[in-house]
Amino acid sequence: MRVLVVQNYQDTGLGQVGRALDEAGAIIDLRQAFLGEDLPTDESDHDALVVLGGDQNALADDTHPYLPQLSRLIKRFGDADKAVLGICLGSQLIARGYGAENIIGRAAEFGWHEVTRAATSLSDPVLSAVPQHFPIFHWHSDTFTLPKEAIHLASSAMTPNQAFRIGRAVYGMQFHFEADTRLVEEWTHVFRDQITNNHAQWLDNYEAHAERDGPAADVAGLALARAWVALI
Repeated sequence: MRVLVVQNYQDTGLGQVGRALDEAGAIIDLRQAFLGEDLPTDESDHDALVVLGGDQNALADDTHPYLPQLSRLIKRFGDADKAVLGICLGSQLIARGYGAENIIGRAAEFGWHEVTRAATSLSDPVLSAVPQHFPIFHWHSDTFTLPKEAIHLASSAMTPNQAFRIGRAVYGMQFHFEADTRLVEEWTHVFRDQITNNHAQWLDNYEAHAERDGPAADVAGLALARAWVALI
C-alpha cells in the first residue's frame, strides 16, 4: 500500500492518520508542496492520497501556485476510485477540485468543539465509527459549499459542512481529527505566537480544555483514521 501525502504547511504531520497507516503497513510518499516539492502528474503510482491542512486558503494560487494542480490531482484519484482524505485545507481543496465554492475569511473556529453526525452518516463506513456527537479539534476560518456529488456527513454549531464523502472513499473533513492531544500540545509550542495573538484566552485555559475534551477527541480521531485507512 503506497500512500501519497501532501503537506501544505510546516509542522502539520499525519498524527493519528499516520498511526493508522503505520498499523496497516503503508508506505508513505510525503511531498512538501509548500516548499516546492513536485507533485505526481497522476494517480498511477499510489493507492491513496492524503492532503493535510495549511495556513493559506484554497484559492491562494498567487502565493502557492501548485494549488490548481493539487485540486486536479485530487479529482483524478477520486475518479480512479482511489481513497482520498482531505483535512481542513485539504477538505477545501477537495471541494474546489469537484467544482464547489470556497468561502474565504469567516470568523475562526478554534479549539475542541463538538461535531454532530448527520443522519446520512448512519451507514457511512467512516463516520459511523464515532458517536453521533463527539469533541474534536478545529482550526480554520474558511469553509465551502458541498460539491453536487457529495453526501453531507457532519456539522458543528459554527460550520454546517464539517465532513462529506464523494463516491466510495473521497472524504473531506474540515476538523482536525488527526490532531490528538499530543499533536495539539506540540502546536501550542510551535505556533505559540499565532495562538497568543488570536486565541490568548483559550491558551490560558489550555490544560482545562485538554482534560475535558482531549481523551474523547483522541478516541474519535483514531477511530475515524482507522476506518478511512480500511477503505484504501
